[in-house]
Amino acid sequence: MNTLILALIAGAVIGLALGALGGGGSVLAVPALIYLLDFSPASATTASLIIVTATSATALYAHARDGHVAWKTGVLFAAAGILPAFLAGAAAGHLPAAALTAAFAVVAALAAVRMLRPAAAQLPERVSPLKAAGTGAGLGAVTGFLGVGGGFLAVPALVGVLGLRMKQAVGTSLLVITVNSLAALIARTGTSGGDLRWEVIAPFTGAAILGAWDGKRLSAKITGRTLQRLFATVLLAVAGLMLADVVW
Repeated sequence: MNTLILALIAGAVIGLALGALGGGGSVLAVPALIYLLDFSPASATTASLIIVTATSATALYAHARDGHVAWKTGVLFAAAGILPAFLAGAAAGHLPAAALTAAFAVVAALAAVRMLRPAAAQLPERVSPLKAAGTGAGLGAVTGFLGVGGGFLAVPALVGVLGLRMKQAVGTSLLVITVNSLAALIARTGTSGGDLRWEVIAPFTGAAILGAWDGKRLSAKITGRTLQRLFATVLLAVAGLMLADVVW
């Protein structure tokens, strides 16, 4: 299939994931860039951060307009992750690609299993600033280390740890993704291997941004629990594929 068509299709799918689920874009973008579009792992990581930063910022605007962003919690959560994301992103460049892939797959699978559990009674939305900052710092470190936006971890953390409603967690996670992805991208500047192909990245990003708007409309028609199940299913599938790639 033509490279441009593949880039447009993959971008639209990643955009739908970010717009509807508040995450999952990087989880899908990295394998798509490597296995469908022939990027090297290093370049795929950097390219995915470019794509996800632009797309999540667009999707954030749409969710914020509808009042689905907990700004105080989100700002604390995101700000606490900036330095850890930057430092971990720089350190990750010194580790073998297989080790990073395996770690990513394990973390994604654990997050998916947690979201598939029956929903527990949620906490009040008055969140301790220290709790938000501590959770955000941990997420930032994982985001920088694994080279992804972190939405697949941000949504479960915002729901399960900080007690936000699912739709509000989706919107708030987009703020976290935008900030953490930008910090990780800055840390990785100059380490992409020199083969970033903008003729692929540009249409991929454009399709993802358009897909994010459709994803936002989709999220308004689906219950929070259904979103969680869809999100977890995607995570488990991707984790399984990446682990299989490492083993075989």
